Amino acid sequence: MKHISILIIQYPGAMQSAIVGLHELFDMATRLSRERQAGLQFDIQVLHSSELNGDPAEGSDSACCTGDVDKSSVTAVPQVIILPPCLVGSFYTNGQPELSHWLKVMHGAGALLCSVCAGAFLLAQTGLLNQRPATTHWILAEELAARFPEVRVDDTKILINDGDLMTAGGLMAWLDLGLELVAQFGTPALMRQLGKQLVVDTAPRQQRYYRCFMPPFDHGDRVILKSQHYLQNHSQHPVTVKQLASDCHLTERTFLRRFFRATGYKPKEYIQQLRISKACEALEGSADSIEVISLNAGYEDVSAFRKVFIKITGLTPREFRGRFGAEA
Repeated sequence: MKHISILIIQYPGAMQSAIVGLHELFDMATRLSRERQAGLQFDIQVLHSSELNGDPAEGSDSACCTGDVDKSSVTAVPQVIILPPCLVGSFYTNGQPELSHWLKVMHGAGALLCSVCAGAFLLAQTGLLNQRPATTHWILAEELAARFPEVRVDDTKILINDGDLMTAGGLMAWLDLGLELVAQFGTPALMRQLGKQLVVDTAPRQQRYYRCFMPPFDHGDRVILKSQHYLQNHSQHPVTVKQLASDCHLTERTFLRRFFRATGYKPKEYIQQLRISKACEALEGSADSIEVISLNAGYEDVSAFRKVFIKITGLTPREFRGRFGAEA
């Protein structure tokens, strides 16, 4: 029997359904493995962050207690530590020096550290993500990148497995993380069988499939805000930087600098995001042909529309409609 010890850290505001769901997912994987006579068992602990202290004991191989743990410390080294997503509160954004130290100690002793959604902030506080790729919920990605500029944030991905560190994106990405761990410590076949029982898609997917374009409007630059409002209503029409700068009574160079500083996008990229966002809405809620949607979004050339659409969403327009359209 091969035992895999997994410790799930419960902290204030943590998503309880994810904590319970991960526990149940690994229990199901253990039962499936037993049925297949594969000899794999996941031993799960759930521990509150306030109960973590102390260094791993010398000679300890793994934590092998199953279920909720009521201890003053964890002295063994779990093979996997998971920081779950957060629903409420500011625990994940506040400094947590004791938790950060403990995570670094456990990582140094060989534990695989994982985070889901806002849990990436707690992982980033350790410094272990510096110069490493990581993902979080697409809504939080900009804040994570700003607070931890040395982390290579990629919010297009649902999950990034970087060996000793693993990060997952959205609130429900704990499913993706759990399945990845089952495949890694068990087999891909066991993971796929588990997915069938759970009735979840085990095929690779990306977070950008679900991302919505949410440009900032609270940056305080009223001149650029005026341009944003104009583009919101006229993105389907030909628009030039020269025209936008002229309407703002700015030179093109100054306009470009202020627009990027306020929105995080160059005007061309911003317009593309707006157009594709509106095209996605049409693909989801209408029966219009892709040619008509392309034209209404501002693209006379369907092939150019398709190329930009794939670049932003990771799917072709037809694939997007098949996954998210009303008929789907």
